[in-house]
Amino acid sequence: MAPQHKRFRVRRLLVGVAAVTTSAALAAGHAAGAEVVRVADPRAPAPSPAASAVGPRPAVPVPSRTPRATTPVPGKEVPAFGAFLKSDARGIARMAQLSHWLGGAELRVGHTYLPGNHWSDIEGDVHFLEAWANWRNEKDDRMLVLNVPLQERNEEGVPDDEVRRLLRRGANGEFDHHFRALAERLVRMKVPDTVLVLGWEMNGTTYTHRCGPDPESWKKYWNRIVTTMRSVPGQKFRFDFTPSRGRDAVPWTQCYPGDDVVDIIGMDSYDQPAGLSFDGQVNEPYGLQAQVDFAKAHGKPISYPEWGLFRNGDNPEYMRRMLAWIDEHKPLYNTLTDYCPHGVWQCSANPVSSRVYRSALTGRTDETTPTPTPEPTPTPTAPLPPEGCSPLDLGSWVEYWLGGKLCLRVDWWSRTH
Repeated sequence: MAPQHKRFRVRRLLVGVAAVTTSAALAAGHAAGAEVVRVADPRAPAPSPAASAVGPRPAVPVPSRTPRATTPVPGKEVPAFGAFLKSDARGIARMAQLSHWLGGAELRVGHTYLPGNHWSDIEGDVHFLEAWANWRNEKDDRMLVLNVPLQERNEEGVPDDEVRRLLRRGANGEFDHHFRALAERLVRMKVPDTVLVLGWEMNGTTYTHRCGPDPESWKKYWNRIVTTMRSVPGQKFRFDFTPSRGRDAVPWTQCYPGDDVVDIIGMDSYDQPAGLSFDGQVNEPYGLQAQVDFAKAHGKPISYPEWGLFRNGDNPEYMRRMLAWIDEHKPLYNTLTDYCPHGVWQCSANPVSSRVYRSALTGRTDETTPTPTPEPTPTPTAPLPPEGCSPLDLGSWVEYWLGGKLCLRVDWWSRTH
């Protein structure tokens, strides 16, 4: 390589100069009482400006480099992030793989869902929950986010009339014991600080735990659940109220159960409907800006438990804008839904958006953790010259090849004459 050849020629020239100078100094030294004062393990000095000038072009000062994006910037926090990769233990294994794909980026948020088929599911009696608890407890700064259905048969298309009856039964306390069982289980598993996304996307039509058929009963039911779970000794739960973005079936503000029983204002926000720009997603009624404004008015942090691509295909503009929105508004956490059609790692259908996501998040770490200050390397101190000996300044390169400084005895004249 050309640069290496240049460095080799300069070094040979300097070594030759050092040898000639050293020989002359030592020749004089034998007659004049010269001594070498050695420094333990002498290090090759940096080339002086004069030495650097030997070669095809003069040395140019190297400007200080701007820290890479992976380096923590004081005062700027990276929002905690993760991805939904699978509900069971496979999701945990894939988190490590996704982190590797992102250049070691720290995925501090683990996100999973309780099934909503039976009440036993909602009580947390599922085989994979303990694996998630173990993952959470491996590091103090990790966060476990758990979506919790409010009704069994949660995705079975239960009609509005039956949903209304179920909501009223819940509001009257008939289902309290199921949520007490879940709270006690989480405390036993040593994850009492789990973020609980109760009855997510309640403003839509998909789930049996939807709000639309009876918003007042829904809010009372939410209050009973939170009060019940908070009554369990040792709990430190945070409750995340997460509608889907936009109006959907009903305005999500009609379902808000109150500041005393909500800790986080979340939003599930996918790239839909077809043709809607990101600015449209921000400014639509009950959209992203409305969420930020509502949370600020109520003194709550925001979150994005679910987000990703959808109706507009591989849309790098959406990906760039959503990542920028997250960086700007600093949600407590966000988790990308990473399966087709939404994802960028497990889904090969979105290669351009995948590159955008990977480029933005590669190497990211938690910037709230101070960067350790390295211990300074002690600088070796050269020993003092012997008494009655005056050091000669022959230059750092000569001293390096001599193994120390050369000094001349003050009485050299009387010794030789």
